Amino acid sequence: MDDNTLAVDILIIGAGPSGLSAAIRCKQLCDEQGLDWQICVLEKGSEVGAHILAGAVLEPRALNELLPNWQELAPPEHTPVTRDHFLFLTQKKSFKLPTPPSMHNKGNMMISLGNWCRWLATVAESMGIEIYPGFAASEVLIKNDSAIGVKTADMGVSKQGEHKNNYQPGMKILAKQTLFAEGCRGSLTKQLVQQFELVQNSDPQTYAIGLKELWKIDPNDHQLGLAIHSIGWPLNSNTYGGGFAYHMHDNLLSIGLVVGLDYQNPYLSPYQEFQRLKHHPLLAPMLQKGQILSYGARALNEGGWQSIPKLSFDGGALIGCAAGFMNVPKIKGIHTAMKSGMLAAEAVIETLQADTFVRQATSYTQKLHDSWIKPELYRVRNIRPAFKWGLWPGLAYAAIDTYLFRGHTPWTLHHHADHTQLLPADQCTKIHYDKPDGVISFDRLTSVARTNVFHEEDQPCHLRIQNPKIPTDINYAKFAGPEQRYCPAGVYEYQENTQGEMALVINAQNCIHCKTCDIKDPQQNINWIPPEGGGGPNYSQM
Repeated sequence: MDDNTLAVDILIIGAGPSGLSAAIRCKQLCDEQGLDWQICVLEKGSEVGAHILAGAVLEPRALNELLPNWQELAPPEHTPVTRDHFLFLTQKKSFKLPTPPSMHNKGNMMISLGNWCRWLATVAESMGIEIYPGFAASEVLIKNDSAIGVKTADMGVSKQGEHKNNYQPGMKILAKQTLFAEGCRGSLTKQLVQQFELVQNSDPQTYAIGLKELWKIDPNDHQLGLAIHSIGWPLNSNTYGGGFAYHMHDNLLSIGLVVGLDYQNPYLSPYQEFQRLKHHPLLAPMLQKGQILSYGARALNEGGWQSIPKLSFDGGALIGCAAGFMNVPKIKGIHTAMKSGMLAAEAVIETLQADTFVRQATSYTQKLHDSWIKPELYRVRNIRPAFKWGLWPGLAYAAIDTYLFRGHTPWTLHHHADHTQLLPADQCTKIHYDKPDGVISFDRLTSVARTNVFHEEDQPCHLRIQNPKIPTDINYAKFAGPEQRYCPAGVYEYQENTQGEMALVINAQNCIHCKTCDIKDPQQNINWIPPEGGGGPNYSQM
């Protein structure tokens, strides 16, 4: 084995909640059974938590199972939810609605998921687990139709593809089993789905983009423990989504908007809709006296039970949001992501102990079906796809499914791929967005600066355009250039070139790794791959 190759027993790609939970559970089982196995976690962010963004309200069910004594291990700040408000918004007013059972948060807590991942990493490292931030896995290594590990991205390569003075070739990290915990729309997960044909028997995954800001507000406006969720304005009745505002510790307010990426109007800008939401009379007064601290955005899975792919394959498995375990009506996926990682860990340990020639942890799927994940997700499988009929029919169906059938309908509604849903621009109405006021609402570049994003400028673009003609000939001509609106970080813009044609310009240094472009591009012409290790946002308290 050469100096550029490392061999471990169990490799985990991604130090999010599922990856760290899997690592900890693997180590627990190894310790219980006297197994001296090397467990390694790779994280593409500059540090654990740098790329982590969520609302977030945590249901501690999986955490209690993984670390029953977690409260004794100096966890980060967390705020118990004391009240839930579910609101319907018009432009000027708000109306309180009955809170759906799935959105009752008694026993749950508001957290910074980034800080909690940092804490879980310290717990893992104290157990002897190796965690390597700043290493972006760029390729799955395949041998004899089996995943045998990953290769990390080369570092020190110029835009022209030449080796710079600081060039370092990527490492090969070999493992007996590799768990892929990349999060939503992972680049390696896409390779695995194709290589092992993992989605033949499932619906297409469907997604949303979540945009979030963290504010410090006046103590007189702060209501500790209040969790607000809203539907309606600023989105129209044909666009799925809603807002949230969580009153956390230290007068912090986590505020955001989730927009389903199956929206039809190419003139819609999720970022601008979020800026508009903050001007609602319910929110604006507290923000006017507050101070914004940070901003971020990230895609999230919304496909639910029927979109979960085949989970295991020779040499590895998908866990967490790489597979898509989010409970959409709950607006929660941390607990299910953690549990999936724990179940995969148990299956992997069993497989490696049973027979060194068996490469697939097939018991993972059965463990998941036997756990509380299946009944939780199966009961709500029809809620999100019902909203393809619009807000009010979707709410009516959700009420019938929840209260009458209790999730046990004899049918399953199905999903469509988000990129197929855009209508041509000439069939849609342009949307006017007011200029940001610089107090409550902000332009995108100002917001991007709050993500602390950094990429080495002289490196190959990590946003790969497959066919260079498509942006101008199809996206701009037919859909009015939707890239410049669906991106929440100002990465894409159209400018007139020397031939007098509109051409796509990519500002890759702005990219905050939300993956929206990879999902929503109508021709699936944009392929997001990891940039040089450590590049991307550096979120704080998100």
